[in-house]
Amino acid sequence: MLTLSEPTPFSNGRVTWREGQGIALITLTNPPANGYSHEMMRDLDEAILRFRFDPALHVLIVAGEGERFFCAGADIEMLHEADPAFKYMFCLHANETLLRLEHTPKLTIAALGGHCVGGGLEVALACDLRVARKASGRCGLPEVKLGVLPGTGGTQRLARALGKAKSIELMATGDLMNFDQAETMGLINRQMEADDEAAFLAQVCEWALTMIPPKGAGMSVGLMKRAVQSGIDLPLEAGLALERELQARLFSSEDAKEGIAAFVEKRPPQFKGR
Repeated sequence: MLTLSEPTPFSNGRVTWREGQGIALITLTNPPANGYSHEMMRDLDEAILRFRFDPALHVLIVAGEGERFFCAGADIEMLHEADPAFKYMFCLHANETLLRLEHTPKLTIAALGGHCVGGGLEVALACDLRVARKASGRCGLPEVKLGVLPGTGGTQRLARALGKAKSIELMATGDLMNFDQAETMGLINRQMEADDEAAFLAQVCEWALTMIPPKGAGMSVGLMKRAVQSGIDLPLEAGLALERELQARLFSSEDAKEGIAAFVEKRPPQFKGR
């Protein structure tokens, strides 16, 4: 059974950290809806960099505290009180933080154990995979109801995930969808049946373990991600060149040698992530 360390908060107390067996679990913590402020984004930024630089960690799971919300987006009261200059810098730093999440060459999973709306969905869209606790909430980008647009990457990442027309429809109406609808659209990868948030996160962690060492080739997964994230907006020929360079790195890795040897020797591979 997977055992994670006790939760420890980052400096602003808005994100907590747990780790074990190659997994880092970070939890957005701002009850009741886990709305994010600049302080939370600074904690999230720190957590992403801690994960990125630790060679023993292969997958990052992002969750929200409590049973009802993954994240309800930006703290509206904070935005109401802030001046335009602060709001601009807040959006800029949030964009930079989510780009670091998106481009870290390791697997990231958003564990949606409740409503995931506005900026919460924008955080989830910056993760590689999105998994939801069945029937636990809804998701969408309702910023139009505040007279603004999804300003933490929503206009760009949703369109890349669902295409232009459907994304514009969802943003222009501000409609929310349940997780069944989101899975049908391809916005969510899968749903998991669980009685509560703890059981749900345990399932997500067990699923993640199948994709990282020793069962999964974590380095291979990380560089596949890099090929997709960096190559998707390149011309095909440039994307293929990137793919070849990343493949060359993998061919010289210990995991590739182990994977090929295990196949030839007809035994399960034991990957190390290097």
